[in-house]
Amino acid sequence: MQDRLVFLIGSPRSGSTLLSRMLGAHSAVFAPEEPHLITPLAYLGYYESVETAPYDPIITRQAARALVASLPGGEATYLSALRAYTDAIYRGLYEGHGGGGLILDKTPAYALCLDFLERLYPEARYVVLTRHPIAVWSSFVDSFFDGDDRIAHDHNPLLERYVPAIARFLRTTKIPIHHVQYEDLVRNPEDNARAIADYLGLGFEPAMVDYGQVPEGGRASTRGLGDPTTVSKESRPTTASLAKWARAATGRPERVALYREILARLTDEDLEIWGHGREQIQRELDAIDLEGKAAPRPRLTRYALERRILVGVRRRIRPDNALGRTLRRIREVCDVLLR
Repeated sequence: MQDRLVFLIGSPRSGSTLLSRMLGAHSAVFAPEEPHLITPLAYLGYYESVETAPYDPIITRQAARALVASLPGGEATYLSALRAYTDAIYRGLYEGHGGGGLILDKTPAYALCLDFLERLYPEARYVVLTRHPIAVWSSFVDSFFDGDDRIAHDHNPLLERYVPAIARFLRTTKIPIHHVQYEDLVRNPEDNARAIADYLGLGFEPAMVDYGQVPEGGRASTRGLGDPTTVSKESRPTTASLAKWARAATGRPERVALYREILARLTDEDLEIWGHGREQIQRELDAIDLEGKAAPRPRLTRYALERRILVGVRRRIRPDNALGRTLRRIREVCDVLLR
């Protein structure tokens, strides 16, 4: 399956849904929903492991390493076994779609286990998408946290997790990859679509740019799980979102202050290879009118409301408070009823 697989690597809110829709509009590319197939395998214990589980992660790590060491082919045999499993799943998706062409997996979480993914699929194709880091953050906060940067950062320091991981991959991988910058993609969609098609060994098709002409239903489902927006309202790439993050920070000095805090935690080397250097971003932050009229808060969508409620309730749960005790009791009752 390796010669049929394309991994689209990018952080959440980097424009991967748009690029997936563009690629999925090609007659030779099938772009199913994010399968989240690889990430759990990276944490089975040999490479990485979870810290909490219904089993003992420490013993599992020790056992996994001892097990792999005892295999005749060692790590290669272990990877071959894992690849047999993932190949079977990808092949099922591939053949269920009719076979032929390429299958695109755009699961954003793969960016956090790229060392493992490279080992598992060294001969697959990798398209790496980066976007202005503050634009990524602003979109994440406005989409899922109703514009509350502090709550969002407490919940998930997105840039501090994804920027170093993807930058390291861009800098160190020996695999031939294709790097796309979101800003250039939306400004020059045809040039980028032609370059990606060439990298994938495909001919360019105009539908890659005018993707709205291709129905999603029969060919691809590119809406991410939990993704509150969809590129379906557009028929082709647009530059409308490029300055959105700066407008959202106008009149909100607390936002800009957090942006600077986040920026300080990222290295110059990572920012440069990501495509947006520190000095450039600092100039853009300096240009924001902190005393101007603040833009309206993002429209409260169902997704943002759900996330706000979940995060708010989670922050109030303690092992020894009434809410924590009540939820544990409800879980115990449900476990009894459902077993």
